[in-house]
Amino acid sequence: MATFSYQGKSSGETVSGKIEAANEAAAADNLLKRNITPLQIRQLKADNSNKSNSINLSDLFIPRVKLDDLVIFSRQMYSLTKAGIPIIRAIGGLADTTSSVRLKQTLEQVNNDLEKGRSLSASMSAHQKVFSKLFVSMINVGESTGKLEEAFLLLAQYYEQEQATRKQIASAMRYPMFVILAIVVAIFLMNLFVIPTFAAMFNKFNAELPWTTQFLINSSNFFVNFWPFIIAAIIASIFMLKRYINSKAGRYKWDKLKLKLPVIGSIIERSTLSRFARSFSMMLQSGVPLTQSLNLVSESVDNAFMGDKILNMRKGVERGESLLRTAHASRLFTPLVMQMIAVGEETGQVDIMLNEVADFYEREVDFDLKSLTAKIEPILIAIVAVMVLILALGIFMPMWNMMGAIKGR
Repeated sequence: MATFSYQGKSSGETVSGKIEAANEAAAADNLLKRNITPLQIRQLKADNSNKSNSINLSDLFIPRVKLDDLVIFSRQMYSLTKAGIPIIRAIGGLADTTSSVRLKQTLEQVNNDLEKGRSLSASMSAHQKVFSKLFVSMINVGESTGKLEEAFLLLAQYYEQEQATRKQIASAMRYPMFVILAIVVAIFLMNLFVIPTFAAMFNKFNAELPWTTQFLINSSNFFVNFWPFIIAAIIASIFMLKRYINSKAGRYKWDKLKLKLPVIGSIIERSTLSRFARSFSMMLQSGVPLTQSLNLVSESVDNAFMGDKILNMRKGVERGESLLRTAHASRLFTPLVMQMIAVGEETGQVDIMLNEVADFYEREVDFDLKSLTAKIEPILIAIVAVMVLILALGIFMPMWNMMGAIKGR
């Protein structure tokens, strides 16, 4: 959780100090609860000098916390807090029973901070690689409203739905990825072992070779002579591409491109919109202010392009525009979804309508994922057919010519 310095008014006197909060809006809310009217709030930069000198190299080899672990942790915390178990005792017990090494270490550190008097949300915010800003904000709201068990329940349901969607996508992409990998391996094996054998045979007969055969032999010679450089170039290209994607500009362009990919682009878009609607509904249902919810949700969608659109929606709301108008200006939603948002604003049930929007997109994604293999299979078959055709024409046509020449003699 970030630290902010503030200046404000309390009982007519100017006061100043420091406060911990998830963001500026949360800091302002906490100050108002203390009867302090904030005049200026400024985030203090964290001192990373000590952190850089105390990096534990063993952390690099500890597996990341999986989504399954967060689901189990949220479910268990919901049950324990609902049963009235003290937070320190609950966190300590889960640290002893979890199978994730990184989560165990994190919970032990969180427990130490709790024993020093820090709040649960503040303790968790120091571990952003395990607990996202969305997670911390939900816990912060749960602590402030006295409904911590409900916050854990909503987080568990959110992560369970996220887990189910990811498993569906992974299952649908397993067959296409396997076929593509098999095609790449087949290309390397043919060029390194199969085609050179036929090329040596054609050279012995001094046969006149068609262009398809010459193309195969030339590509095979290139693979045979430069295969280490080809592998190095592929590895270097993947490394450079990942580095570019990890940059701010590269991530934005890549996330925008993903939404335009044939066949899978629309699935990615609707899956992201489903995540947006689900998390947005969860934040509003917990009582998080609208602008703060949009700010947090823009980070949870895991798409820089759509996150930027959502931030523009937040700016529109801050200017006094309605959620419906800002949603329409973003051009992210279908007319049906826009109608549902309009009804939600009119009835004061935006969170319920957003849940309906999430269900709507999830049903569409589920249907498209089930038919994804049927859509991609013809494309893969066409690629394999072209490869077989080129190979057949390149190898069998010279053999037919040689057989004809032999019979002519």
